[in-house]
Amino acid sequence: MREALRAGRRQAIRLWLAEGVRETDVVAEIVALAEAAGCPVQRRERRELDRLVSGNQGVVLEASPYPYADLADILALARQRGEPPLLLVLDHLEDPRNVGALLRTAEAVGVHGVVLPRRRSAAITPVASDTSAGAAEHLRVAQVTNLARTLAELKQAGLWVAGLEALPEAQPYDAVDLGGPLALVVGSEGRGLSRLVRERCDWLLKLPLRGRVGSLNAAVAASIVLYQVLRCRETRER
Repeated sequence: MREALRAGRRQAIRLWLAEGVRETDVVAEIVALAEAAGCPVQRRERRELDRLVSGNQGVVLEASPYPYADLADILALARQRGEPPLLLVLDHLEDPRNVGALLRTAEAVGVHGVVLPRRRSAAITPVASDTSAGAAEHLRVAQVTNLARTLAELKQAGLWVAGLEALPEAQPYDAVDLGGPLALVVGSEGRGLSRLVRERCDWLLKLPLRGRVGSLNAAVAASIVLYQVLRCRETRER
């Protein structure tokens, strides 16, 4: 909620505070941000807010829907920053908590934008946004109809495509220079990358596993590789 107000990408319609809610520094900041945005601040009984949103901690923001971006907006942001494009592509992840965790890492390492399929995929729901600790509000996220076609477009725009897939032919994640223009693709929970998406990848990457567990959570694995991408970029900048 605070990050939505700070980012200013959504229209803040109304902020409700429960009567008697403790006026912490965070609550005071939320109220100040809402007032600065011209958003009405109203008091309501706690049970009224609980009927609206469970687990609301006494503060509820009514805002416009999540503002999805276009793919062109993401590439334009990279140009504006003078950086090689870095995109995170999620191939039909279904758990909004995994999506949220990945958005949090993506924002932290400087990803320019995230690409999601329009269908059969977790969207940027309140759960995903909350799990991202507000990172979703600062990221450009595009929904596309066909991921394989989108990856082909990105390759035509000069990006390399790397997919996470624990296959025998996959390369160790740290054996490839990932510092250039890149789209990193993460497969769905359980099924991994779809065939057409896998065929669009220039590299398949895997992480070493020395324990008895046969795989890592998608958000954990992708976060490790995203920080490897950041390391490669920083090395190039020296």
